[in-house]
Amino acid sequence: MITQKIHELTRQLESIYGEPAARREEAEGSNCFQSTLLDELVGTILSQNTNDRNSSRAFASLKSEFPEWAILLDAPVAEIAKSIEIGGLANQKAQRIKAILQELVRTQGALSLDFLADFSDKAVLEFLTSFKGVGVKTAGCVLLFGLGRDVCPVDTHIHRILNRLGIFSTKHADETFAELQPHIPTGKAYSLHVNLIRHGKRVCCARKPNCQTCMLAEDCEFARASD
Repeated sequence: MITQKIHELTRQLESIYGEPAARREEAEGSNCFQSTLLDELVGTILSQNTNDRNSSRAFASLKSEFPEWAILLDAPVAEIAKSIEIGGLANQKAQRIKAILQELVRTQGALSLDFLADFSDKAVLEFLTSFKGVGVKTAGCVLLFGLGRDVCPVDTHIHRILNRLGIFSTKHADETFAELQPHIPTGKAYSLHVNLIRHGKRVCCARKPNCQTCMLAEDCEFARASD
């Protein structure tokens, strides 16, 4: 039943928003930034608790100030924080990014996450979430956008929509993530992720959702209860 609902939801969203064609150009809200996995992880950390525009500017500023991760590794946290202040929570993010780099050097001997390409999805999630400040959503974004895995990260928009529709009844986005993955049509995780975020930003907003014009309202428990 859930699988059928997710398949139908994916189809409906593609009929509304289209099927995203290019991962980096079309990924509204995707948190994807650069080509390496470490870039992807750092960029996604910078996207936490801010909007896409500011997180992108923070990443660009960070890379301008520290073109190589080895340079950042030796920099004071205050300097790192200054370079990313436009993204908010600069001190916290700077500390966490530097700590991740230090841990990679200590455990892997290199400033790279390329070895994750040989890991299973579960192993990637376990490895990345072992770092302070890296949650399931952030790790999921690295899986989807960095490694090209058929995984749908769950943010607040996706969690909200799936619960309003009545497909899930979960309290936290991480729980929704775990429940969702087995039901996604093969090869459609990226499309589902991007289109759910689009729908959450444009129609199914946290406050004052536009249920009257929502093309999913007929199948939505929240919309029916709001009538």
